Amino acid sequence: MHVSVYLLYNYNVGRKPRETQPPLFNRLPVLRAERSLSRQQLAEAIGVNYQTIGYLERGDYSPSLELAFRLAEFFDLPIEAIFAREPFRPTSRPTPVAEEIQ
Repeated sequence: MHVSVYLLYNYNVGRKPRETQPPLFNRLPVLRAERSLSRQQLAEAIGVNYQTIGYLERGDYSPSLELAFRLAEFFDLPIEAIFAREPFRPTSRPTPVAEEIQ
């Protein structure tokens, strides 16, 4: 076995998994919908792969600081208006019909 492969293997075998980070909530789907943007269009505008947008929206991936700034600049919003540690409150009030359904 090549020495670097051997060292990498031993490093990963003995490594403990990372602590689970708290979820990072985001408003990306809402912001895209308000602007009629597809994931592909947003991705091209900020210079990432469209799958990255999907990962961010689902919470599978936390953005780097650089990516968070690019998104904030694109949407002309502060980062904390896009990402938060707590779930966002709905931006609209439930309609009477929606209240009857629940």
